[in-house]
Amino acid sequence: MEKFFLEKDNAALLIIDIQEKLADVMKVKEPVIKNSLHLVELAKLINIPVIVTEQYPKGLGHTVEEIRNALLLYQPIEKMTFSCCEENNFLQTVRGTQKKQFILVGMETHVCVLQTCLGLLRDGYAVHVVKDAVCSRTKENWKTGIAFMREAGAVITSAEIVLFQLLKIAGTTEFKTMVKRIK
Repeated sequence: MEKFFLEKDNAALLIIDIQEKLADVMKVKEPVIKNSLHLVELAKLINIPVIVTEQYPKGLGHTVEEIRNALLLYQPIEKMTFSCCEENNFLQTVRGTQKKQFILVGMETHVCVLQTCLGLLRDGYAVHVVKDAVCSRTKENWKTGIAFMREAGAVITSAEIVLFQLLKIAGTTEFKTMVKRIK
């Protein structure tokens, strides 16, 4: 049961390849970006580290402007491998957070998100994949990627579930700020 409980002191947000040219070919990019932005804002409010990756930015562009502008610090880890875990700079950054739970959002569900999820699980991390903040070019690939990650041991969740799990209590300034955002 332990893997199902998110704790703000033990969690980090991982934004995988939500890049300009990749986003342009996604049918459901708007909700993915919107939900990712909710999680970025929560991360800022409760001091959760945010790691951003970019797959071959020369070809796919940089992280979409909305997310770039929302980040406190925009220092993407560039990669050529589909799995972020195959990139040394990524692994150093992950270890440097000293977190054991990773909240995944990004593109594409069945490629980079899936392979990164598997790598993190293999390395002993708890992984929460935000179902409404990941996408693929086709719904079938998205569904297959989600099912694959669930079968591998990831927790499949939603942006609002993550928000309320990390906030834990109503009435706080952080709670009031996030409720205004999602309404």
